[in-house]
Amino acid sequence: MLNRLILLVLGVFCLIGLMSVFTVSQTEKAIKFQFGEIVNSDYEAGLHFKFPVINNVKKFDARIQTLAEKPEQFLTAEKKNVMVDLFVKWRIDNVGVFYTAVSGDINQANLRLNQTIKSAIRSEFSKRNIKQLVSTDRSAIRDVLMENSKEKAPELGIEIIDVQVMRIDLPEGVSESVFKRMEAERESAARKFRSEGSEAAEKKRAEADKDRVVLLANAFSEAETLRGEGDAKSADIYSTAYGADTEFFTFYRSLNAYKKTFSKSSVMVVDPNSDFFQYFNKQK
Repeated sequence: MLNRLILLVLGVFCLIGLMSVFTVSQTEKAIKFQFGEIVNSDYEAGLHFKFPVINNVKKFDARIQTLAEKPEQFLTAEKKNVMVDLFVKWRIDNVGVFYTAVSGDINQANLRLNQTIKSAIRSEFSKRNIKQLVSTDRSAIRDVLMENSKEKAPELGIEIIDVQVMRIDLPEGVSESVFKRMEAERESAARKFRSEGSEAAEKKRAEADKDRVVLLANAFSEAETLRGEGDAKSADIYSTAYGADTEFFTFYRSLNAYKKTFSKSSVMVVDPNSDFFQYFNKQK
């Protein structure tokens, strides 16, 4: 009987001992309550103690959480809708404030944070047109969203790690009309460039034809000049040679005339006493 009592007492003490300790891992945040009131929330990873029955402990996920809602429409400065897809990375920083603000509910924290982010997006998008949003101002928008969310974060007991705008698109119907308009603009620009190219090509061809005509005219003029100079020089040589020995030159010219005139089938009706046959007559 005594042994059973001892075992019972030991069992009770073991149970009380187990109920008096709790562990906190690296991925957790813990709050210790006393009759429903927070008495401590600054726990590092390891083993900690509490009073059974008087104290109870709640643990929360201390890892990075992701807020990723479905893409939503926002108005730009041009009063046009754009679809925005973004995400927010955050984690619990002050678990006591987190529990007080949203009852330790991650979904409630995401909801409150989402409202803050969307309010900041509406404000920033209303200041920018579509071209600015999809090109140059993406980093500026991120900085504004980070600043706004970090201002709200301490009220929720969380820390903002990152805010990223993944995509900014026009709604499907609007995108199609915009693409068609862009296609028409590009086609118009292409026609303009082709027209300008054809005009430039025609101009180049006209200039080339003009240059060709000028070159041919200059070449012909130069050829005629050279031919005239050659004829003049030839006439001068002919005159000089003729004056040096008139009889021989006349005889030589007559021989060339005979050579060019007579052939095996040549038939001529000429007065044999004409000047053309003067050297034949002398032979007689």
